[in-house]
Amino acid sequence: MQKSAIITGISGQDGAYLSEQLLKKGYRVIGLVRGDNAIGIKGLQYLKIEKRVEIVECDLLDISQIIKLLIQYHPDEIYNLAAQSSVSQSFQQPIGTFQFNTLSVYNLLEAIKLVNKKIRFYQASSSEMYGKVNNLPINENSLLHPLSPYAISKASAHWICKNYRESYGIFVCCGILFNHESYLRSTNFFVKKIIQESIKISKGLQDKMTVGNIDIKRDFGYAPKYVEAMIKMMQQDEADDFIICSGKSESLRNMIYYLLDKQGIDHKKCEISDKLFRPSDIDDIYGDNTKAKSKLNWDNSMTTYQLLDLLLEEELISSVQCYLKSHTT
Repeated sequence: MQKSAIITGISGQDGAYLSEQLLKKGYRVIGLVRGDNAIGIKGLQYLKIEKRVEIVECDLLDISQIIKLLIQYHPDEIYNLAAQSSVSQSFQQPIGTFQFNTLSVYNLLEAIKLVNKKIRFYQASSSEMYGKVNNLPINENSLLHPLSPYAISKASAHWICKNYRESYGIFVCCGILFNHESYLRSTNFFVKKIIQESIKISKGLQDKMTVGNIDIKRDFGYAPKYVEAMIKMMQQDEADDFIICSGKSESLRNMIYYLLDKQGIDHKKCEISDKLFRPSDIDDIYGDNTKAKSKLNWDNSMTTYQLLDLLLEEELISSVQCYLKSHTT
């Protein structure tokens, strides 16, 4: 019998790659979007799967809408990727960030409890939850010390999931994903921003790039590979939480200079602005993926610089295609 999966936040990069991989496995995929984001499916179009995914509008802050959807579609699995996911924006809109990122999770889990407790649930947790860490690498038992409104909201949602798993026996697993990038990443994320702006500088379309604190270090990976881990988690006999990461960190400065060097651009084209610094930030963070390797048979072999090479190449190809399209129509 064909399995069905509901994906919230399907308009993001993970939603698109998750849809693609589930479709390959024979799933029926239903993607939920907010009313004002019903056309935000460029990722599905890029992967040429938009006609194979059923797009449904749903307000995750309205539990009655969620209950109706569960009754209508009878999903076997729900992947909750929807969130206000910008750390910087969360400082500007802390209340809205916390409200959506927590109440949406409560509503989804409460709907499962009321309609069908056999529905499996995946929650997109975040490495940002750990924040001010005392010991590296981060593992599943590390203490949480969130440093941003976004991180606080994600930590709260994470504990909500644990509570429903322990209190009601619902299959709830949390994927604690560290930074993961792809061509489909939104332009407000760091890696996408520096790749696009470095290309513009190389083509003479922009004079310089302006960045904030680039001496912090982060753990980066490739989004399609990380999405594989989500699916593997949902097929386990018992629900559990897993850290998905590369296991190494790299400074943002080194990443920027690598991209500039690849394109023959002077490092002076990168300008630091104190205005772009966050009120608080994590100096260095990277994870331990031992549990995911052993229990999920998942692995990550791509280095940060192999990732940058791949993303730069895909961005360059896309820019050429856009140029050719604009000059042939």
